[in-house]
Amino acid sequence: MRNILTFLQESNDTAGAAHLLKTSAAPVTGSSGLSGKEIFAQTCVACHSADGKGAFPGVPDFTDKNGRLSKPDSELFKHVMGGFQSPGSPMAMPPKGGNTSLTDTDIQNVIKYLHEEFGS
Repeated sequence: MRNILTFLQESNDTAGAAHLLKTSAAPVTGSSGLSGKEIFAQTCVACHSADGKGAFPGVPDFTDKNGRLSKPDSELFKHVMGGFQSPGSPMAMPPKGGNTSLTDTDIQNVIKYLHEEFGS
């Protein structure tokens, strides 16, 4: 969470940084063994919101049937692993969503959860 907050502060996204300061997510320690839902709640929800519609302008809406989740899982994996900036978005998602302890399996579990929860 602190990595995301630092990123937002450095990118001059004061609204995003202020939102994160109000968000009380569980501290991220080792993520291995957690379900995709648990990882999403700890690592992703601050920006992507619990309803998957995105908490800030430019954050992908996972409920959009033609949106980000319509991409191949291999592309989604690459975006989570290496970070990604959506065209027209004022901020980028940091690699691993700012949670450097995420493993390949953790990322695969999150992608599976996104499909199950938000469809596509």
